[in-house]
Amino acid sequence: MPTLMDDLRNVVQVVGLQNAFQAALYPYRRGRVERRWPEAGRAKGNLEAGVTQWRSLAGRVLTSQVTRHGIVAETETGMVEVLVLAADLVRVRYLPAEGDAVPEPAPYALAKRLEEWAIPAFTTTRTEEHLELRTAALTVQISLATGLVTLRTAEGRVLRSDLDAARGAAGEVRHCVALAEGERLFGLGERATAANRRGRTHILWNTDPAGYADGDDPINLNIPVYVGQLEAVAGRSLTYLVFYENPYYAEFDLGESTPDIAAHRFAGGELRYYVAVGPAPRLLERYTELTGRHELPPLWMLGYHQCRWSYDSAERVRKLAQDFQEHAVPCDAIYLDIDYMDGFRCFTWDRERFPDLAGLTAELRAQGIKTVAIIDPGLKKDAQYASYREAKAAGHLCKLPDGSVFHAPVWPGLCGFPDFTAPSVREWWGEQYRPLLEAGVAGFWNDMNEPAVFTNGGDPTLPLPVQHQLEGRGGDHAEAHNLYGMQMVRASRDGLLRLRPAERPVVITRAGWAGVQRYSISWTADNESTWSALRLTVPLMLGLGLSGIGFSGPDIGGFVEAADGELFTRWLQLAAFMPLFRAHTAKGTPDQEPWSYGEPYLAINRRFIELRYELLLYLYTTVWQLAQRGWPVVRPLGWLDESLWGVEDAFLCGDALLVAPVGEAGATAREVTLPAGSWYDFWTNRRRAGGAAFEQFASLETLPLFVRAGTVLLLGEVGSSVEHRLQKFLRLHIYPLTEDGEAVSVLYEDAGEGFGYQHGEQQVSHFVMRRAADRLTIIWEKTGEYAPPYEHIALTLQGLRRAPQKVLVDGEPFAPVQNDQLRHSSLLGVPLFERLEIEL
Repeated sequence: MPTLMDDLRNVVQVVGLQNAFQAALYPYRRGRVERRWPEAGRAKGNLEAGVTQWRSLAGRVLTSQVTRHGIVAETETGMVEVLVLAADLVRVRYLPAEGDAVPEPAPYALAKRLEEWAIPAFTTTRTEEHLELRTAALTVQISLATGLVTLRTAEGRVLRSDLDAARGAAGEVRHCVALAEGERLFGLGERATAANRRGRTHILWNTDPAGYADGDDPINLNIPVYVGQLEAVAGRSLTYLVFYENPYYAEFDLGESTPDIAAHRFAGGELRYYVAVGPAPRLLERYTELTGRHELPPLWMLGYHQCRWSYDSAERVRKLAQDFQEHAVPCDAIYLDIDYMDGFRCFTWDRERFPDLAGLTAELRAQGIKTVAIIDPGLKKDAQYASYREAKAAGHLCKLPDGSVFHAPVWPGLCGFPDFTAPSVREWWGEQYRPLLEAGVAGFWNDMNEPAVFTNGGDPTLPLPVQHQLEGRGGDHAEAHNLYGMQMVRASRDGLLRLRPAERPVVITRAGWAGVQRYSISWTADNESTWSALRLTVPLMLGLGLSGIGFSGPDIGGFVEAADGELFTRWLQLAAFMPLFRAHTAKGTPDQEPWSYGEPYLAINRRFIELRYELLLYLYTTVWQLAQRGWPVVRPLGWLDESLWGVEDAFLCGDALLVAPVGEAGATAREVTLPAGSWYDFWTNRRRAGGAAFEQFASLETLPLFVRAGTVLLLGEVGSSVEHRLQKFLRLHIYPLTEDGEAVSVLYEDAGEGFGYQHGEQQVSHFVMRRAADRLTIIWEKTGEYAPPYEHIALTLQGLRRAPQKVLVDGEPFAPVQNDQLRHSSLLGVPLFERLEIEL
């Protein structure tokens, strides 16, 4: 069993003796700052200690006024305001009396301001008990006796009922709502807990746990938004979404203390929340309309990526690229972790270990491999280091209330931290990327941006009295902490776009807040190399997706400690259907590369990486949906079937694929429940009916994967990278409807880089499948100006026990080749058609 000396030795080995010393000092330095300026941390301390004295923000309604946007009611204790943004979206605010004015939230979460919404028709009435506002989708009631708000559907079913709104003497805010029996809650960003967040208290404070396990809370990326799912009444369940526009430290007690009450407590700010109602797809559209959507990434971001801490020399990177070629494994990106830098100084590189970085990146590009480099926020306190010297001279670094720059220990030693809440700092930061871009680096990975510091105890971040500009109005780290990572990647993204205006910027973040998806994608930070952590991947990704962050992915194999061959392979299999497809591991661990475990693992890993490349067109279409509508790539089964919201060990990948990962060592089967309707086993083409659980075979060579009936699944050709894949043939796999009806599959295509798609250089295809008795018709409708490179189609009709009686392609007969064992019929050399008719 490790001793204290072992632990100390490991710390010194990883961070260095000087940093270990600074980490030991840091709790005392932070404590001294927070004792000198105690007000910044008083509210957070009160909440953590449970000693807040609450004063109600709700009270009897005195007067009310109908405005263009909704209702404002003056109460005995302040004001309650209801604004209508859309028929299915409202904003509610509880404000204290005028003498206790609260600043507006910092202007970071919202992508669409109040004046940009087309206010829908609504009516207002006053009854003996309520002020009532009605839209086509919602009824909002303000109690005349208490001033509290209840939200109902247009039909009158209660969605949310406020029980309390209160404020503490130090600025704390509390909001309590009733929870219905059986109500489930999903979201809150990145969490290492069960997908249903009900039944425990969640802390919303971006934190570097230095490796997390199941149940650890909080971790790196917290967002105060969740989806509620109410039990079915008369065969119909209801879902709603609530978002609190408040970035302060928060505690969401979702039924842990009192099972039928959700208590939301913030260490400051305003009590302001938004509620949307509708099915899950509509909720994500509304939320991302409000807070913004992911931008379309370059296509290579959907390839396989390889990382470790660290590939620490040009020779090691070249050897890795050569290994991909020798093992015939596709790869699109190799990552450089912190050891590429000169003494961990951001925006530099070690000229001895990387003597010709531009030459190295050019060699990789010739193989179709891009280079992605890590950048942290901390700038080494070193007068000879240009970035630090410039930042300090220009006043860009975070300061204490007395005007002195605050330094904290991270990888380079003591560091200053840029204040990304200032526009001038963001502009300066963006310019710092120029040397790395000129050296050929294609993307950037912003780490340690909670922000995290080294400490032997207490909160591993900046002291709460540290000051931030917050776009000119001023504030402290108590307010800016959760915003810090988001504003860092905003600065990075904007800078990359200025420096390379013809290329889509690639920024990956570890931390963020509501709206961070406008600037960056994410990864799920420092997971462990355990089966428990593998199983946690699905609920973690589902929570991110329902919080607006639909492009993310885990460290395949786990970051902390080491995976064996089976664990790595099972992890790679599930990650092949997630947006960011990247293997990573920590310093001091064995390599975690597709060939690291020998056979049979290499062959299996290669096959799933190749499958990933075959599915690029499908996956790119799902990412286009994310950019257009806010729909995550990884979706809960409840997206399609309300009865399956509780499933958290399987997920939908886009519109048509269902993935049921294997999460136990040695398992060769698992139980699967499919959503209502008909499905096909991807591997055998066997039909399966949804709604009932069944045992599914899952040897190490495979994982349960199903395709929704009515799908036209597009598969491309495989190459050594996205850039080097062949594109002569498009493979259409048709999974027929099993009963009369219609289904539509979508294909999105563009050049995969640049912004021509914003000017019409794209093609959107709709494959409209109709079945009437034994006749199947598929109409291929195309819009847009982009001309795809493929010339012919290889067409496969899946799930058929016998060959079709007749196949007409634009009226011309084609003879299919039947494979009874695989239950499919194939047609090669089919021209690009407009109408396909099949007589089954």
